[in-house]
Amino acid sequence: MDPAASRVTFRQYAEKWLNTQTTDMTTRESVESAIRGHAIPYLGPRPLGSFKPEHIRDWLSELERAVPASSYRRVIYNNVSTVLNAAVDGGHLSKNPCHAQSVRPPAAGSGRVVPWSPERVFAVRAALPERFRETVDLGGGCGLRQGEIFGLPVDEIGFDSGWLHIVNQVKVTKEGLVFAPPKRNKVRDVPLPDCVAHILKRHIETYPPVEITLPWLRPDGPLVTKRLLFTRLDGAGAVRRTDFNDRAWKPALVAAGVIPQPQPGERHQAAREHGMHALRHFYASVLLDAGENIKALSHYLGHNDPGFTLRVYTHLMPSSDARARKAVESMYDTTDSAPDRPDAPQSR
Repeated sequence: MDPAASRVTFRQYAEKWLNTQTTDMTTRESVESAIRGHAIPYLGPRPLGSFKPEHIRDWLSELERAVPASSYRRVIYNNVSTVLNAAVDGGHLSKNPCHAQSVRPPAAGSGRVVPWSPERVFAVRAALPERFRETVDLGGGCGLRQGEIFGLPVDEIGFDSGWLHIVNQVKVTKEGLVFAPPKRNKVRDVPLPDCVAHILKRHIETYPPVEITLPWLRPDGPLVTKRLLFTRLDGAGAVRRTDFNDRAWKPALVAAGVIPQPQPGERHQAAREHGMHALRHFYASVLLDAGENIKALSHYLGHNDPGFTLRVYTHLMPSSDARARKAVESMYDTTDSAPDRPDAPQSR
């Protein structure tokens, strides 16, 4: 191994690795945030050639104190392991210490979605600022993602047809907000229930849509103007999800008793499982309970693969054994002389 290559620090290599990533902009920024916020401050000064399993174990102990959610710790750990894999390929160290048997990765979490109750959904809705309450109806009643809600143009709401046309979202980048296609470019139509349509009409009367101009896809992209349903509290621009989460959503979670009130001078508790994505889980649970099929639900949610939708929500589907009993009972009910029924005629 080249001694000079082994002396390159984790910080130096991670910075170079981040600059060469070619994934989706949002994915790159998420990975960069994890590495810069939770790996470089602790592992950054260490030369790559000096890494041993004990250094990863020590870091994971620090990470457990800093990040309560095991699932997010595992995301951070996987990002660091990917960086170290690339460093091995580049000849900076002989093997990845994350792969050592003595290193135990953070648990992935159960992955089992626990949908909110209707009472919680409406409690959070009531606690939001008035101009944002209808975001809950679009998330919980139509299954939209947060960025799709904030990027919903009024002319894509089919009040007459009963459909929402989801064609774009508002995305946060380091350089500012941009309009972009929905996640994985899944332009789709979503049913608009009459009750939600009525609520949106009242919202439009109270808070008329505002023309917002943002670049398309990239900060240096062509400018696009859309009449958005939701804007900032001052009405002067598109909603930045990070600001909304800190100033509106988390205070509403506190008011609804979902997370505790922070102590003076402290930030709100991290609540990844209670973000606006919880409204999509609620929407899925309601549709499945009503008997909607997985393929239709997958389309409404904008998933690429119905199999993914099934894996996430299969435990929320009505019990198949109950349906089997009901089907057989119905068949026997049509035959008065079905054998062995208490009321069936007995042969002599």
